Amino acid sequence: MLHFKAFNKYYSNFPALKIPDLTLHPGIYWVKGVNGSGKSTLLKSIAGILAFDGDIILNGNISIKKQAATYRKLVNFAEAEPLFPEFLTGTEMLELFASAKNAPKKQEDYFIESMKMQSYIDRPVGTYSSGMLKKLSLLLAFMGNPTLILLDEPLITIDTEALLVLYQWINKLHAEEGVSFMLSSHQILDADIIGNTTLLQVENQTLKLAGNN
Repeated sequence: MLHFKAFNKYYSNFPALKIPDLTLHPGIYWVKGVNGSGKSTLLKSIAGILAFDGDIILNGNISIKKQAATYRKLVNFAEAEPLFPEFLTGTEMLELFASAKNAPKKQEDYFIESMKMQSYIDRPVGTYSSGMLKKLSLLLAFMGNPTLILLDEPLITIDTEALLVLYQWINKLHAEEGVSFMLSSHQILDADIIGNTTLLQVENQTLKLAGNN
């Protein structure tokens, strides 16, 4: 699913993250590490937001460096603390993402209804609470036909009911469409709800495959 080749990320001259050679098979991954260990750097690099040395290969033949447009349509990302243009409505944000990701028509309806966003989705994003912003960010990450969805601290800022809905989304897409997930979280994932996860540990500026959670 994902292959890191001589991956190195530096901030100025500081080595932030190094992955010499690692292959991740399809699945649900939980990325753990202390604050500042490189979890967000990892996800943003995979998403194509941060530049780095080396390469990341998706599905065996799609390089983030050589086939960037194709790669980005297949990899979606939700930030821990999302920021969106305040003058746009949630509906307008969805339309932009649906166009960029070639999403099926009306795909967003299921996500809006299950997360109970109908009452404010047409309002400007600048009027949203932090919880509303988080839900919108998560919804956008599920748009299109992704191979991999990256969720940075998805369990914060949302209530218990919304969290259960998010788990349902993850389980549904993974089981029915084979979508893989990488979740960075300080909170423990509920294995009874989300199913089998594989632990990825970020420590000493290195990513290690730690096995099943």
